[in-house]
Amino acid sequence: MHHTIEVQNLSFQYPDGTAALRGVSFVIQPGEKVGLVGPNGAGKSTLMLHLNGILRGQGQVKVCGLPIEEQNLGRVRAAVGLVFQDADDQLFCPTVFDDVAFGPLYMGLPPDEVRRRTAEALAAVAMSGYVKRVSHHLSVGEKKRIAIATVLSMQPEILVLDEPSAGLDPRARRGLIRLLQELPQTMLIATHDLRLVAEVASRTLVMDAGQIVADGPTAEILYNAALLARHGLEMP
Repeated sequence: MHHTIEVQNLSFQYPDGTAALRGVSFVIQPGEKVGLVGPNGAGKSTLMLHLNGILRGQGQVKVCGLPIEEQNLGRVRAAVGLVFQDADDQLFCPTVFDDVAFGPLYMGLPPDEVRRRTAEALAAVAMSGYVKRVSHHLSVGEKKRIAIATVLSMQPEILVLDEPSAGLDPRARRGLIRLLQELPQTMLIATHDLRLVAEVASRTLVMDAGQIVADGPTAEILYNAALLARHGLEMP
Protein backbone atom coordinates (compact mmCIF):
# COMPACT_ATOMS: atom_id res chain seq x y z
CA MET A 1 0.00 0.00 0.00
CA HIS A 2 1.46 3.36 -1.01
CA HIS A 3 1.71 6.13 1.52
CA THR A 4 -1.08 8.45 0.56
CA ILE A 5 1.04 11.62 0.75
CA GLU A 6 4.81 11.58 1.00
CA VAL A 7 6.76 14.86 1.16
CA GLN A 8 10.54 14.78 1.38
CA ASN A 9 12.75 17.80 1.96
CA LEU A 10 10.41 20.19 0.11
CA SER A 11 11.59 23.77 -0.29
CA PHE A 12 9.96 26.59 -2.23
CA GLN A 13 10.85 30.21 -2.90
CA TYR A 14 8.49 32.78 -4.38
CA PRO A 15 9.91 34.77 -7.34
CA ASP A 16 10.71 37.70 -5.02
CA GLY A 17 13.05 35.40 -3.08
CA THR A 18 10.79 34.81 -0.06
CA ALA A 19 11.41 31.29 1.26
CA ALA A 20 7.91 29.89 1.87
CA LEU A 21 8.91 26.26 2.56
CA ARG A 22 12.24 25.12 4.02
CA GLY A 23 12.95 21.39 4.06
CA VAL A 24 9.45 20.11 4.83
CA SER A 25 9.11 16.31 5.25
CA PHE A 26 6.17 14.18 6.41
CA VAL A 27 4.15 11.11 5.45
CA ILE A 28 0.37 10.72 5.74
CA GLN A 29 -0.96 7.16 5.80
CA PRO A 30 -4.13 6.02 4.02
CA GLY A 31 -7.24 7.02 5.99
CA GLU A 32 -5.41 9.38 8.36
CA LYS A 33 -6.98 12.74 9.18
CA VAL A 34 -4.25 15.27 9.90
CA GLY A 35 -4.48 18.88 11.07
CA LEU A 36 -2.03 21.49 9.77
CA VAL A 37 -1.76 24.48 12.09
CA GLY A 38 0.48 27.50 12.44
CA PRO A 39 0.49 31.29 12.30
CA ASN A 40 -0.34 33.27 9.16
CA GLY A 41 2.55 33.14 6.72
CA ALA A 42 3.80 29.80 8.07
CA GLY A 43 3.55 28.24 4.59
CA LYS A 44 0.40 26.13 5.05
CA SER A 45 -1.36 27.25 1.85
CA THR A 46 1.89 27.09 -0.14
CA LEU A 47 2.38 23.50 1.03
CA MET A 48 -1.17 22.53 0.04
CA LEU A 49 -0.71 23.89 -3.49
CA HIS A 50 2.25 21.50 -3.91
CA LEU A 51 0.06 18.47 -3.24
CA ASN A 52 -1.60 18.65 -6.64
CA GLY A 53 1.19 20.26 -8.59
CA ILE A 54 -0.14 23.85 -8.77
CA LEU A 55 3.20 24.91 -7.29
CA ARG A 56 6.48 23.00 -7.72
CA GLY A 57 9.44 23.40 -5.40
CA GLN A 58 12.68 21.53 -4.77
CA GLY A 59 12.42 18.16 -3.07
CA GLN A 60 10.01 15.31 -3.63
CA VAL A 61 6.24 15.08 -3.35
CA LYS A 62 4.49 11.76 -4.00
CA VAL A 63 0.73 11.20 -3.97
CA CYS A 64 -0.53 7.59 -3.92
CA GLY A 65 2.96 6.50 -4.92
CA LEU A 66 3.11 8.85 -7.94
CA PRO A 67 5.80 11.54 -8.04
CA ILE A 68 4.33 14.93 -8.97
CA GLU A 69 5.65 15.22 -12.51
CA GLU A 70 4.06 16.41 -15.73
CA GLN A 71 3.02 12.93 -16.91
CA ASN A 72 1.32 12.13 -13.56
CA LEU A 73 -0.53 15.42 -13.04
CA GLY A 74 -3.89 14.18 -14.36
CA ARG A 75 -3.88 11.16 -12.04
CA VAL A 76 -2.60 13.16 -9.06
CA ARG A 77 -5.28 15.84 -9.49
CA ALA A 78 -7.95 13.14 -9.70
CA ALA A 79 -6.64 11.67 -6.42
CA VAL A 80 -6.36 14.95 -4.49
CA GLY A 81 -9.49 17.04 -3.93
CA LEU A 82 -8.46 20.57 -2.98
CA VAL A 83 -11.14 22.62 -1.19
CA PHE A 84 -10.23 26.32 -1.14
CA GLN A 85 -10.85 28.69 1.75
CA ASP A 86 -13.33 30.81 -0.22
CA ALA A 87 -16.07 28.63 -1.71
CA ASP A 88 -16.70 31.31 -4.35
CA ASP A 89 -13.36 30.31 -5.91
CA GLN A 90 -14.84 26.85 -6.48
CA LEU A 91 -18.44 27.61 -7.54
CA PHE A 92 -18.91 29.24 -10.92
CA CYS A 93 -21.79 27.41 -12.67
CA PRO A 94 -25.45 28.48 -12.92
CA THR A 95 -26.81 25.81 -10.55
CA VAL A 96 -25.60 23.55 -7.76
CA PHE A 97 -26.07 20.51 -10.03
CA ASP A 98 -23.84 22.06 -12.71
CA ASP A 99 -21.12 22.90 -10.18
CA VAL A 100 -21.02 19.38 -8.72
CA ALA A 101 -21.30 17.74 -12.17
CA PHE A 102 -18.54 19.88 -13.67
CA GLY A 103 -15.59 17.65 -12.69
CA PRO A 104 -17.13 14.33 -13.80
CA LEU A 105 -18.31 15.94 -17.08
CA TYR A 106 -14.82 17.32 -17.65
CA MET A 107 -13.43 13.81 -17.07
CA GLY A 108 -15.62 12.68 -19.98
CA LEU A 109 -17.82 10.31 -17.96
CA PRO A 110 -21.16 9.22 -19.49
CA PRO A 111 -24.27 11.25 -18.45
CA ASP A 112 -25.71 8.48 -16.22
CA GLU A 113 -22.43 8.21 -14.30
CA VAL A 114 -22.23 12.02 -13.98
CA ARG A 115 -25.76 12.11 -12.54
CA ARG A 116 -25.01 9.25 -10.16
CA ARG A 117 -21.79 10.83 -8.88
CA THR A 118 -23.46 14.22 -8.49
CA ALA A 119 -26.33 12.71 -6.50
CA GLU A 120 -23.91 10.72 -4.30
CA ALA A 121 -21.69 13.76 -3.63
CA LEU A 122 -24.69 15.94 -2.67
CA ALA A 123 -26.07 13.17 -0.45
CA ALA A 124 -22.66 12.85 1.27
CA VAL A 125 -22.78 16.54 2.27
CA ALA A 126 -26.53 16.41 3.10
CA MET A 127 -27.45 18.81 0.29
CA SER A 128 -29.56 16.56 -1.95
CA GLY A 129 -32.46 19.04 -2.08
CA TYR A 130 -30.27 21.78 -3.57
CA VAL A 131 -29.78 20.43 -7.10
CA LYS A 132 -31.64 23.26 -8.87
CA ARG A 133 -30.55 26.06 -6.53
CA VAL A 134 -28.26 28.89 -7.66
CA SER A 135 -24.91 28.50 -5.87
CA HIS A 136 -24.42 32.25 -5.42
CA HIS A 137 -27.66 32.62 -3.45
CA LEU A 138 -26.63 30.10 -0.77
CA SER A 139 -25.30 30.86 2.72
CA VAL A 140 -21.57 30.58 3.44
CA GLY A 141 -22.11 27.22 5.18
CA GLU A 142 -24.18 25.85 2.29
CA LYS A 143 -21.59 27.04 -0.23
CA LYS A 144 -18.86 25.30 1.78
CA ARG A 145 -20.77 22.00 1.62
CA ILE A 146 -21.36 22.38 -2.13
CA ALA A 147 -17.64 23.18 -2.64
CA ILE A 148 -16.80 19.91 -0.84
CA ALA A 149 -19.38 18.09 -3.02
CA THR A 150 -17.73 19.44 -6.21
CA VAL A 151 -14.57 17.68 -5.06
CA LEU A 152 -16.29 14.48 -3.82
CA SER A 153 -17.95 13.97 -7.23
CA MET A 154 -14.42 13.38 -8.60
CA GLN A 155 -14.08 10.50 -6.06
CA PRO A 156 -10.67 11.59 -4.75
CA GLU A 157 -8.71 9.45 -2.32
CA ILE A 158 -7.48 12.51 -0.42
CA LEU A 159 -9.16 15.74 0.68
CA VAL A 160 -6.98 18.79 1.25
CA LEU A 161 -8.98 21.57 2.94
CA ASP A 162 -7.84 25.15 3.48
CA GLU A 163 -9.59 26.86 6.44
CA PRO A 164 -12.82 24.87 6.00
CA SER A 165 -14.63 26.52 8.94
CA ALA A 166 -13.72 30.14 8.06
CA GLY A 167 -16.78 32.39 8.06
CA LEU A 168 -19.21 29.74 9.32
CA ASP A 169 -21.76 30.39 12.05
CA PRO A 170 -21.77 27.93 14.99
CA ARG A 171 -24.48 25.65 13.58
CA ALA A 172 -22.86 25.41 10.13
CA ARG A 173 -19.48 24.80 11.78
CA ARG A 174 -20.89 21.92 13.87
CA GLY A 175 -22.37 20.40 10.73
CA LEU A 176 -19.04 20.73 8.91
CA ILE A 177 -17.17 19.04 11.78
CA ARG A 178 -19.65 16.15 11.70
CA LEU A 179 -19.25 15.88 7.93
CA LEU A 180 -15.44 15.77 8.14
CA GLN A 181 -15.63 13.13 10.89
CA GLU A 182 -17.88 10.93 8.72
CA LEU A 183 -16.18 11.21 5.32
CA PRO A 184 -13.84 8.23 4.70
CA GLN A 185 -11.12 10.07 2.76
CA THR A 186 -7.59 10.70 3.95
CA MET A 187 -7.52 14.38 4.96
CA LEU A 188 -5.10 17.22 5.47
CA ILE A 189 -6.87 20.19 7.06
CA ALA A 190 -5.09 23.55 7.32
CA THR A 191 -6.89 25.74 9.82
CA HIS A 192 -6.68 28.24 12.66
CA ASP A 193 -9.66 26.48 14.23
CA LEU A 194 -7.88 24.30 16.78
CA ARG A 195 -11.15 23.02 18.27
CA LEU A 196 -12.04 21.62 14.84
CA VAL A 197 -8.61 19.94 14.68
CA ALA A 198 -9.19 18.46 18.16
CA GLU A 199 -12.48 16.91 17.00
CA VAL A 200 -11.52 15.71 13.51
CA ALA A 201 -7.77 15.04 13.33
CA SER A 202 -5.96 12.26 15.19
CA ARG A 203 -2.58 13.81 14.30
CA THR A 204 -1.41 17.40 13.98
CA LEU A 205 1.49 19.08 12.18
CA VAL A 206 2.60 22.51 13.41
CA MET A 207 4.20 24.79 10.80
CA ASP A 208 6.07 28.00 11.38
CA ALA A 209 8.32 30.01 9.06
CA GLY A 210 8.16 27.37 6.33
CA GLN A 211 9.14 24.42 8.52
CA ILE A 212 7.33 21.67 10.40
CA VAL A 213 8.21 22.34 14.01
CA ALA A 214 6.09 19.60 15.61
CA ASP A 215 4.29 16.45 14.46
CA GLY A 216 2.41 14.16 16.80
CA PRO A 217 -0.91 12.96 18.22
CA THR A 218 -3.40 15.86 18.27
CA ALA A 219 -4.12 15.46 21.99
CA GLU A 220 -0.42 15.92 22.84
CA ILE A 221 0.19 18.83 20.46
CA LEU A 222 -2.92 20.84 21.36
CA TYR A 223 -2.36 20.59 25.10
CA ASN A 224 1.30 21.62 24.93
CA ALA A 225 0.75 25.24 25.95
CA ALA A 226 4.43 26.19 25.66
CA LEU A 227 4.71 24.78 22.13
CA LEU A 228 1.53 26.55 20.98
CA ALA A 229 2.57 29.86 22.54
CA ARG A 230 5.98 29.67 20.83
CA HIS A 231 4.25 29.46 17.47
CA GLY A 232 1.52 32.05 17.98
CA LEU A 233 -1.28 29.57 18.70
CA GLU A 234 -3.70 29.37 21.63
CA MET A 235 -4.92 26.25 23.35
CA PRO A 236 -8.39 25.25 22.11
